[in-house]
Amino acid sequence: MKKKTSKQQVLKIMLHIFLILLVINILLPMIWLLMNSLKTNNELFKDSLALPSKWLFSNYAQAWGTGLFAYFKNSLIVSSISLMFIIIISASLAYGLTRFQVVGSNVIFFIVLGGMALSEQVALVPLYKMLQTLNLYNTYLAVILPYIAFRVPFTVFLMRAYFLSIPKELEEAAYIDGYNSFQIFYKIIVPISKPIFASCAIINLKFVWNEFLFANVFLESKAIMTIPIGLMTFSGDMRSNYTVMLAGIVIASIPMILIFLLMQKQFVRGLTTGSVKG
Repeated sequence: MKKKTSKQQVLKIMLHIFLILLVINILLPMIWLLMNSLKTNNELFKDSLALPSKWLFSNYAQAWGTGLFAYFKNSLIVSSISLMFIIIISASLAYGLTRFQVVGSNVIFFIVLGGMALSEQVALVPLYKMLQTLNLYNTYLAVILPYIAFRVPFTVFLMRAYFLSIPKELEEAAYIDGYNSFQIFYKIIVPISKPIFASCAIINLKFVWNEFLFANVFLESKAIMTIPIGLMTFSGDMRSNYTVMLAGIVIASIPMILIFLLMQKQFVRGLTTGSVKG
């Protein structure tokens, strides 16, 4: 018994050491980025690991005023619209697949899951031709529609597992009280499914906010470029002022960090609840 206890303690200590090293490995690049975004170019090249002699918060103002605001706005528009439709479509489809005994529902589910196997690179040329034909190339819809199509399968997969963990007795009681299917979904299922909605929102927002390939190919005008493409052109505009460019990268990272910090409890609950069912 003592041997088993000591072995568990050793494993626990090793796990803690590993997690501490992992945290350090994540934090060090972030600290380096933040510290150097407050320096001058000379200080950056002289010693990138030293503290700045003067904290230049003006780098952030310069980055924001140079053009980052427009890219930030475009990302907000694309991300909010994409996320709204991804959640609505996925929630409706997942709920329908788990609650309505429709002929071929399992086939529909596997077809939806098949979308997870489709690579973005494989679909790039067909999508490009389709967008050109529909006159959607170089518009917000040129990236919004592919984002929705590629994120719905995985989101349905997550939501379906969560909805299966919800007791059907709740809905049966609601039917007795006179609720229809839409009312049950809107007034009962949605409120108790906030954790999975939060999880799916964070996962999909991370993808849409940082997506580079589709945005790089389907967006040509600088006026509608999103953050990832904007930062690429931004780095070209700021090739002689690297610290301002680093400040722009920090600004672009802030929304995702804040959202995760505010919703981390819901995020973990959403991914763990219903994970043993499927």
